[in-house]
Amino acid sequence: MKFAASLGLRFAAAGVGAIFIAGCSVGKIQQPQYVTQVREGDFEVRQYGARIVAETTISGEWTDAGSEGFRRLAGYIFGKNRRRAKLAMTAPVAQTPQNAGESVKLAMTAPVAQYRENDAWTVAFAMPEGETLATLPEPDDARVVLRERAASRVAVVRFSGRWTDANMKAREAELRRWTSDRHLTVVGEAEVNRYDPPFKPWFLRHNEVWLSLGDDDAQAAPGP
Repeated sequence: MKFAASLGLRFAAAGVGAIFIAGCSVGKIQQPQYVTQVREGDFEVRQYGARIVAETTISGEWTDAGSEGFRRLAGYIFGKNRRRAKLAMTAPVAQTPQNAGESVKLAMTAPVAQYRENDAWTVAFAMPEGETLATLPEPDDARVVLRERAASRVAVVRFSGRWTDANMKAREAELRRWTSDRHLTVVGEAEVNRYDPPFKPWFLRHNEVWLSLGDDDAQAAPGP
């Protein structure tokens, strides 16, 4: 993940539901595996391994970019690929691709990530555990790109609540203060990760803001 020094993210409540699959829930779908290095209340430092993601980049406003990015990626996982392989919303499904003798089993994953790179937004889905660039079907849409995301170390704040500009920015500010108190080097902009559909009650939602950490940091120490 590439990040820049200042944040300036804008989070919008209107239209956010368009970037979620109706019916999915974090308890039924895969998440990328990680190791928790530090946990203090709602704050964590996590180490993620390398993983394959499907991503697309869109210029424009936060909400519009998120909605369009999700549509492109959803098209890919629901069959707009060279093998016509489909991913289920809540569980793996085996399907025989057209013009192929092998079956393909993939699973929907969480969370949906969105972050800023230069003047555009990137929306990304992590691909199921065990998939590689060689095993995944090629997207029909050239704007959808499969790539390997390198192992990363991130600071995370987890929270429930509505997807409002004020709520997101407040949590991000808390996370930046937490990392500063622990002398952790933050590299650039934040990544917003959402795990739930919009119809889930706001007080039960699982949301996270991530900040990428520099590789040269020592193990995070307890704060004051």
